[in-house]
Amino acid sequence: MIALAVIVLGMFALSKLAIDLLPHIIYPEIRVRITDSGVPSTVMEDKITRQLEEQLAITEDVISIQSNTSRGLSTVDLAFEYGKDIDIALRDASTRLDRAKRFLPDSIDPPVIYKLDPSQIPVMEFVISSPLRETIELRRWVDHQLSKWFINLPGVAAAEVGGGVEREIQVIPDQKRLAGLGLTYKDLTNAIQKANSDEPIGRIQMPSNEITGRIQGRIHSLDQLRQLPISQQNGQIFYLSDVARVIDHQEDERILIRANGISGIKLSIQKQPTANTTAVAEIVQQRLEWLTEQGVIPQDVEIIPVADQSVYIVQSLKNATLAAISGALLAMAVVYIFLGNLRRTVIIGSAIPIAVMFTCILMGLGGLTLNVMTLGGLALGIGMLVDNTIVMLENIYRHQADNEPSKEAATTAATEVNGAIVASTSTNLSAVLPFLFIGGLTGLLFRELIFTISAAIFASMVIALTLVPAFAAKVTTLSRNRFRVWFDHKIDTLQTCYACLITRLLPLRWLIVLLFCSGLALSLPVFLSGKQIFLPKLDDGRIRITLLADSGVSLDEMNSRTQQIESLFAAQPETDTLFTLVGGSVFGRTAREIPSRSTIIAQLKPLSQRTLTSEEWIANMKRQIAQMQLAGFTVRMSQRGIRGIRTNSGDDDISLRLQGNDLSTMKLLADDLTQKMRDIRGLKNISHSAEEEQFELAITLDRQRAVQLGLDIQSLTQAARIALQGSVISDFLDGDRSYDIRLRLAQEEIATPQDLDAILLFPENKSQQPVYLGHVADITLIETPASIKRDNQMRIIELTATLSEETTLGEAITELRQLRQNFPLPEGYTLYDGGSEQALQAQQQLTHVLLLLALFLVFVVMAIQYESLLNPLIIIISVPFAACGVSLAIYFLKLPLSMPIWLGMIMLIGIVVNNAILLVEYIELARIKGKSLDHAVREAARLRLRPILMTTLSTVVGMLPLALGWGEGAEMLQPLAITVVWGLSFSMLVSLILVPMMYKLFHEFRRT
Repeated sequence: MIALAVIVLGMFALSKLAIDLLPHIIYPEIRVRITDSGVPSTVMEDKITRQLEEQLAITEDVISIQSNTSRGLSTVDLAFEYGKDIDIALRDASTRLDRAKRFLPDSIDPPVIYKLDPSQIPVMEFVISSPLRETIELRRWVDHQLSKWFINLPGVAAAEVGGGVEREIQVIPDQKRLAGLGLTYKDLTNAIQKANSDEPIGRIQMPSNEITGRIQGRIHSLDQLRQLPISQQNGQIFYLSDVARVIDHQEDERILIRANGISGIKLSIQKQPTANTTAVAEIVQQRLEWLTEQGVIPQDVEIIPVADQSVYIVQSLKNATLAAISGALLAMAVVYIFLGNLRRTVIIGSAIPIAVMFTCILMGLGGLTLNVMTLGGLALGIGMLVDNTIVMLENIYRHQADNEPSKEAATTAATEVNGAIVASTSTNLSAVLPFLFIGGLTGLLFRELIFTISAAIFASMVIALTLVPAFAAKVTTLSRNRFRVWFDHKIDTLQTCYACLITRLLPLRWLIVLLFCSGLALSLPVFLSGKQIFLPKLDDGRIRITLLADSGVSLDEMNSRTQQIESLFAAQPETDTLFTLVGGSVFGRTAREIPSRSTIIAQLKPLSQRTLTSEEWIANMKRQIAQMQLAGFTVRMSQRGIRGIRTNSGDDDISLRLQGNDLSTMKLLADDLTQKMRDIRGLKNISHSAEEEQFELAITLDRQRAVQLGLDIQSLTQAARIALQGSVISDFLDGDRSYDIRLRLAQEEIATPQDLDAILLFPENKSQQPVYLGHVADITLIETPASIKRDNQMRIIELTATLSEETTLGEAITELRQLRQNFPLPEGYTLYDGGSEQALQAQQQLTHVLLLLALFLVFVVMAIQYESLLNPLIIIISVPFAACGVSLAIYFLKLPLSMPIWLGMIMLIGIVVNNAILLVEYIELARIKGKSLDHAVREAARLRLRPILMTTLSTVVGMLPLALGWGEGAEMLQPLAITVVWGLSFSMLVSLILVPMMYKLFHEFRRT
């Protein structure tokens, strides 16, 4: 009944578990983002970024601060040690930001501060288009109507609209009329601002009630705005319409958004951090279907999904579940072949669902999610779950076959193997439990996997010690069919031959030990090769293509070239959807204008529906793009791997930082460095952050002339801003919506830089002629960096590169380290790694410590169990030889050394000792019964061959589906499964051959 209760509670807990791709990860980093549309990067750096850095750098426990400044956007990132309470850090940083606001310009949008949480990546993204609606109308409908239907859905945190253009009221002055009337832009601004407001005037108190009052000054129509009095001269009133045109217009469209070549508006759905990803995506899809049925979505509107995280998650979890189920069935098949009895096989198989449900209960209590790691942990543990039950049941079956009474056979057999089962389970747990206490990204990623494996193994031990003897005692049938007779005969023959082999090898024990030691020595270079990566890449088919143009390119030209690339991608059979941004980027409601850049996100079809991997598709596209000969344009393509996972402080696989005083010198050095990096095999998409430049108008004031005319920098700034992009001077209420009123010159008046000379600064008056910008300032065109990066409040240039499939991170870092050491730098300039090398070194140190700690803890557990040091020493010495099998897998399968492989090595320490424990335990039992050392070794080897084969084969076969790596999401845990399968397979040979030799050697030495 207890087992039934566990299954029922486990199923209930399973139904409540949230579903996601990976465990919930929050980096110990905080980002502050400030926008000020149209402001050049150099001005943003001086006025905003520096001020932010100075205030935020004193945030408690911050270990580094870096920033990126581009046109109209400044972002500052604060990094903390792993383990820091990021909520406390966020509150402290928010306080510092409030203090920094005093030093920031008034023109900025409200600053945004948030934690760097991968869950903030939109769960779903759509592009909404319509052939019948103008962009401004479509944007208004999506923003004010469609998006509101999703905000209050369960699990949805935000529905953010980006792209398109919004309505605005433009006031376009006639400079000549202004000059003739002696008016300035400031006069127009003041008149509109003073006349367009409602002002409270207090309240009237009466005996029974009171009434509040206000002066209604708001402008409610464009005609009212046009008839607004501006000036009175010689008894004549001049209205706004006399000196300016008032038009109902829209913002300038600077960023173009398309899906599959169709222009539209972007709608992003973000989930709450703890929400179920697939449930949120499903409920959003249901809401869309309901809105269509209800006619809320007009027939002319098309909603195109361009990103859906749930699709890959569902496919990955489905593959992990299939691997677990197929592994369980294969393990049961192995058990049935050895036992030949369906009831006994079912008894062993009962451990799997009970242990899995027990694990689900603990996952629910611990707030874990159902993800690739937790499901992968169960899939990895499937074969291990039956080990204990196999050992118990096989021993009971052997006693029953010797015609012992059923209950006595169960009791006697259980007594014989209880110690071995407890010892093997304890060693399994002691090897991996230290992993639960490590921090960093490794701990966040793999902690849940270790938790699920540990919980399932513990549950299987309890089942083996309690349920299995009780059930096995009731199965008394020993009848055998022809296959069973034949198979048992073959196993008996194999046992006899194995016993004879041990008898012949015992005199050659030193030679056997030497052979195994030689094999171990030959395997070590594989682990020292330097072919290391942090994590395998997941092929989710999401490819990022960046198109860069020379500075000064027009948006139309950029759009034309981008459409050429889109047409090429759309013609490929592997392409599912294309999401395009021309002229910048959009995240949520934040837009970043970069006229010389386009981004295309190509989503390929699922892996099972295409013949090319993402890397092969990229190589194919690069060849075809090269044939197009796009002069002045650069195309970079990369498959970014796991969304939201970063192993360095940069945005690419490789990040180098060049720090110095002079930006122009740094750029020359960076150009030289990128050229040398192109000589390193396996690096692609090589670039540096100062490559992108943009033209900028530099207006230099003639100070002496300006003083004579009573001009200052502020007057110059206001006039230039009105001429170029306009200035928002007030707002216009239409119903419950507010729209900007923008004062700007007609675009046709400012078509070239030379047209700026004719901007009116001061009108004609009695004492002077009208003053134009060209009278007091020089206008030049200069090139400036598109973005400026800073690290620890110092300017840097970041050099980045993407790794190709044939090169590992470790190999690239080794080459880059030599480049850094040999590259000559002027005094005061520094070249250093952006974090990848440090992360890889930290991983190596961590895995070495964990390996040694696992060996030590396994030895301690066995020493406590045996109350002796000799037998545990024999067993622990056999453990490192499993590395021979792992090295063979790495060599023949050409696997890079990654964190999953090291984790597999750590798990092997706890697993491979099981067979050795079983063998040594039986040798000790035989010696207690009075048998000689050689006879005890030979007898134990013969009797334990069958359970060793059963446990090893069931574990290996159970992990085989995961090791084969079929389907989406399998890449993450495939190296771990391969490590365990190959290592355990070779360790079986170690247990069967080397351990008896070691036992003989050590006990002989003890006697002498």
